[in-house]
Amino acid sequence: MTLTELKYIVAVARVKHFGHAAEACFVAQPTLSVAIRKLEEELGVAIFERGGSEISITPLGLQIVAQAERVLEQTATIREIANQNKDPLSGPLRLGIIYTIGPYLLPPLVKTIIDRVPQMPLVLQENFTVRLLELLRQGELDAAIMALPFQEHGLMVQPLYDEEFIVALPKDHTWANRNSILAEELKSETMLLLGNGHCFRDQVLEVCPEMSRFSTTGDGIARTFEGSSLETIRHMVASGIGITALPRASVPDMETQEGNLRYIPFASPRPSRRVVIAWRKSFTRMAAIESVRQAVLTCGLSGVEFLPDLKMIEG
Repeated sequence: MTLTELKYIVAVARVKHFGHAAEACFVAQPTLSVAIRKLEEELGVAIFERGGSEISITPLGLQIVAQAERVLEQTATIREIANQNKDPLSGPLRLGIIYTIGPYLLPPLVKTIIDRVPQMPLVLQENFTVRLLELLRQGELDAAIMALPFQEHGLMVQPLYDEEFIVALPKDHTWANRNSILAEELKSETMLLLGNGHCFRDQVLEVCPEMSRFSTTGDGIARTFEGSSLETIRHMVASGIGITALPRASVPDMETQEGNLRYIPFASPRPSRRVVIAWRKSFTRMAAIESVRQAVLTCGLSGVEFLPDLKMIEG
């Protein structure tokens, strides 16, 4: 039995799919499947029930996976204990960040960290929230910058800033000269959204629940297109395909006449998200976390409300 095999069964248990679990673990699916089968043979039990594309966990498998999660967390704790007597600002900090924050926060954040604590290089990974949480709990990441809500069990969370959403329109759209847009008005429009897995997609769907009822017949939203990144969607809006909602930090200047795009705020109450930094409770390099937090607060992101005085939350 190896830690790698334990990581594999935890990954499969979370996504209920061998192929997706293999992608998350950065291995080929046959490699993951063979390792899990080897572990099942060693233990003499079936952890997963396989039926075509359907993957479920056996009752005994649930107990094994739960214990595997605890083992992986304790392994990360051992590393933290070994580092307790070292300078918390010396050595790399493995930082994760979600896709809809990374392009706008990382450039100023990395520059600030290099200027302030050059002895603590950032090892960065962009990914989905669910994957970053998995890497955190397995000890593969030290901290992650994400947007609430997510399952905080076993984590410490420190708020960083609140960020409003705005509407992006083609310049010739009938709403292009308005001062604000009501969230419920979006249901009559062709909306462009991020694909499944992006937490920002879920947050936008909360703003206008009608968008989750996909329809091409006029019921609910007119049509919905999905993109892989905010920048892809921004270009699609500029081409006149539809409209979208964007996080405020992705738009440096709301007043700019940026090519074929116009940006309009939502009417009150304006939808927003809270961006936080999260780390394991056992992580001991608190000075490193605080250095990242202070760096974020000085990054000068457009249109966000920084939260320097909010206390950390224990999950």
